[in-house]
Parts: sequence; C-alpha cells; structure tokens
Amino acid sequence: MTDTRAAPFASIDEVSAKFAAQGYLTDRLLATTVYLAVALRKPVFLEGEPGVGKTELAKVMAAVLGSELIRLQCYEGLDTATALYEWNYPRQVLEIRLEEARGLAGERIGANIFAEEFLLKRPLLRALEAHGPQPPVLLIDEIDRSDEEFEAFLLEVLSDFQITIPELGTIRAERPPFVVLTSNRTRELHDALKRRCLYHWIDYPAFDKEVDIVRTRIPGIRAELARQVCAVMQALRGQDLYKRPGIAETLDWALALMSLGIADLDADTVAATLGCILKYKGDIDKALAVNLAQIVERARAAGLAVAAPVHAAG
Repeated sequence: MTDTRAAPFASIDEVSAKFAAQGYLTDRLLATTVYLAVALRKPVFLEGEPGVGKTELAKVMAAVLGSELIRLQCYEGLDTATALYEWNYPRQVLEIRLEEARGLAGERIGANIFAEEFLLKRPLLRALEAHGPQPPVLLIDEIDRSDEEFEAFLLEVLSDFQITIPELGTIRAERPPFVVLTSNRTRELHDALKRRCLYHWIDYPAFDKEVDIVRTRIPGIRAELARQVCAVMQALRGQDLYKRPGIAETLDWALALMSLGIADLDADTVAATLGCILKYKGDIDKALAVNLAQIVERARAAGLAVAAPVHAAG
C-alpha cells in the first residue's frame, strides 16, 4: 500500500531550518543526506570521530519528525536475542506452575507460553512493530563495535524489514523505520551494508561553525568566551593527541567555565579544567607540555574579533 501522507521535509533548506530550531546546525551536505534518507526511506550511515554529533543527529531527527527514538547500542558480543527479541523464561516457568496448580494436565500445560505476552521485545522488533503516527527513528549506535556475525544479521533485517519468530510467524514492518547507523570507525564495515545506506562523514567543525554551535546550544554564553573556547579547542585538535576532543567536549567545557564564573580564559584556568576536554592522562600531559599561555593569548585575540551571527548552515 502506498503511503500518501505529505513528505516530512519540503526541501533541503527546511531540513536545515528545522534542525537549527532544535539546536543542531547542519551543513548543506548533511542536510541533503538527511533529506534524501527520509524521502527515499533509506538508512543513513554516519561515520566520524567520537563527539562530533552523530548520535545527536538521530535524536534531533526523531524530535523534528515527531517520531519515537528507538536506540540499539552496539557492543562486542551483541547477539540477536538482545537486539531482536527473547522469551521471558521466568514468566513462562511461572505460568506453567500456575497451570499445574489449577489442575491442568497433559498437553494443555504450557500450551500458551509462546504467546506474544511472554515475548520480550528488543529494539529491532520494537522498531518493526511500531504503530505511531510516524515511523520511529531507529538508531543503531556504534555498529563498528559489534561482531561481523551481528553485522551480517543486521544486513538481512535492513534488507526486508521483517523477521520470523518460529512460534509466531513472520513480522513485517508496515512502514519501515527511519534508520540511522553510526560508526567511530574502529573497524571497517562490509560493503554490502554500506551499499544499502546513504553515507556521510561528520568531521570536526571549522572555527566559525563551532562558535555558532556553542552559542546555539548555550544561549547564555558571552560571544567573546565562546570564541575563546573554540579557538583553544581548535588548537588542541592540532596537537598529536590519542583522542582529539569533539564538539561534546567543547560544550561540556564551556558550561564548566560558565559555572566557575570565568569570563575570560587564562593559561591557569585552561590547565585546571583540561579534564573537561581530554580523557587520557597522556593527552593531558601533552597539552600541559605545550605553551598554553601562547594558545590562550591567540584565543583571547579571537574572542576580541567581531562575533559572526549564528547561522543554520555552515
């Protein structure tokens, strides 16, 4: 049956505008990817460093579409039962004991324990069975952390949007969910999975866009401090670090500085709050070894520059 409802987005510009209204700034390429993913009902596959906004995009997408967000967090050893469904064994055993206590016998005992009421629905099955006004947004987060066997299983589910439960039969999605897969690229994924998706790499933002993000997500921040924070972050990302900080760390640090009442950065403040930015001792040691005073001096100069207006697309 054809879905005759109006498309969620009338244009790529509308994607940018609606995401910006939720505090998420997209560039033209990302807005185009989201528009096409929704229009064509194809999964979108996002790669990028941790903390650049991949998971947040799925959350904002659900808010913009008015859909339920169903999240499957991937990890090594994730199996189909955890992702799809499993039977509630303790409840099944209890049902059998209750039937025995009621005097049932023979084949009548346990005849109903594979009914849907004993089924524990995990994220993939919930996404296939959703009946809301809009299909849900299914976030398959950090797919690169799962095993290749699970990746192959997921490929089958995304191909047909249906699964078979031996005791209940085949369950097919009436309307396929909007699927967002994210990867930090800890391992390469199979081409077969990528071919079924629209691909987009989310990189660290340029300075002006990062300032826009900070001022959008933290409305109360002074423009000068926002620019100082982003200038320091840009400088730190240029160092030889094990884990370069992402946008999430930028926002955390800006909020921390505001809570400390910091109006202007200095080297001592940066050194004291590096734990908000860097999460490995080796990286903190490297940051302390560079000339923080010089970095802060340049950041303060950037803060004195005329702040550009916040815009929706970078």
